[in-house]
Amino acid sequence: MSVNREELKRLSDLIHEEDTAEVYDFIGYLNMKREREAIEQMDLDLFSKDKELIKQVQKSREDRENGRVYNQEQGLKYLQHKIREFESEQNL
Repeated sequence: MSVNREELKRLSDLIHEEDTAEVYDFIGYLNMKREREAIEQMDLDLFSKDKELIKQVQKSREDRENGRVYNQEQGLKYLQHKIREFESEQNL
């Protein structure tokens, strides 16, 4: 949709004073929305080129498909075990 900017400027001069803050906020919202969309697209572009990240996602998917996942309690026990292993190696 093409909008005549001069017409838009003319209409902005006709806005009631009490509505100007809302219009200003809405323009800010639109600008923020565009920036967020651009950042999200950049992130997607960067992620799609990150070979290591792609490998990690594929490995994670394989782990889930093959039942190699931890629930919260199992994950906590695993991490506690790894911490104990690490601490015992530090005491050598």
